Amino acid sequence: MISNVVSNGRVQKIYQRLRLGKTLYQLYYKPKGLLEKTLQRGVINSTLDNYAKKKMESAAYQLPALALQPPYYDIHFLTGDRFWYQTVFCAYSLIQQSKISLRPVIYDDGTLLKVYQQEILRVFPNAIIHLKAELDTQIESYLPWSKFPCLRERRENYPNLRKLTDVHIGSEGWKLVLDSDMLFFKRPDTLLDWLKSPQNPCHMVDVETSYGYSIPFMADLAAAPIAERLNVGICGLNSSDIDWEKLEYWCKALIEREGTHYFQEQALVAMLMAGQTCVVADEADYDVMPDKDEILDPSAVLHHYVSTSKPWYFRHAWKQVTKGN
Repeated sequence: MISNVVSNGRVQKIYQRLRLGKTLYQLYYKPKGLLEKTLQRGVINSTLDNYAKKKMESAAYQLPALALQPPYYDIHFLTGDRFWYQTVFCAYSLIQQSKISLRPVIYDDGTLLKVYQQEILRVFPNAIIHLKAELDTQIESYLPWSKFPCLRERRENYPNLRKLTDVHIGSEGWKLVLDSDMLFFKRPDTLLDWLKSPQNPCHMVDVETSYGYSIPFMADLAAAPIAERLNVGICGLNSSDIDWEKLEYWCKALIEREGTHYFQEQALVAMLMAGQTCVVADEADYDVMPDKDEILDPSAVLHHYVSTSKPWYFRHAWKQVTKGN
């Protein structure tokens, strides 16, 4: 079996290192990173950024409800207390621009409090919310610790992986998973065409290749060429096609050889899509890390607010979604 390639002893050492790494991260690297980020942005800018986030969250409570009629096309989000309002704005702007019936399907990352669940259902009465207890039961049934220790450990300590495990495990058919920190400004014909008739995986184009792992090693594991600059802000996959034993092996092998990385989920998706014909969203229309001028006067269909575009997202971008409300 593929999942037995890495010996139990070596796997145990990996997990011991991961537990130590998690503790070190919480006690040292996380506060150090926050301090460095504040110093880099400056105290005044950091204060303004935090104020802008709170304004955006408050605005989410004021969005009018969207009463849509079936049949629906489902759009999937992983979210929690830090991101729920961004999820609401992303889904709202998509529905606003699409003019068709879409249904948000929400996966609780373990922090989605009742008040946020109620607010999501107020704006989207047709939404489906899968809470952590339900998801944990599903995961235990299909990905038991005894058979999938690496995926289970990563799911616990690396929430991004839940965009794969929690959305797709024990399920069938095509699903479009969206990151929350995105907004739509025009009708997204590429995505709507995909939703109506999905035949191949779908993804965005990143500003640079960001997998955290060496592409030759990834290609060797996947036994297929790896696309460069794949971004999973938009990620369309067929749940039925995911080989979880293979994914467990890849996860182990990547960590054993090159350690853990924030972009591991993106790397694993790139490996799942390796060698396949994909629907690739045009990077001019589906803009990852738009600059300030583009944010203030959007010409693209979608913005994905990563890295240096984040401050302008919180200060300006979301306000365009609320115009006319």
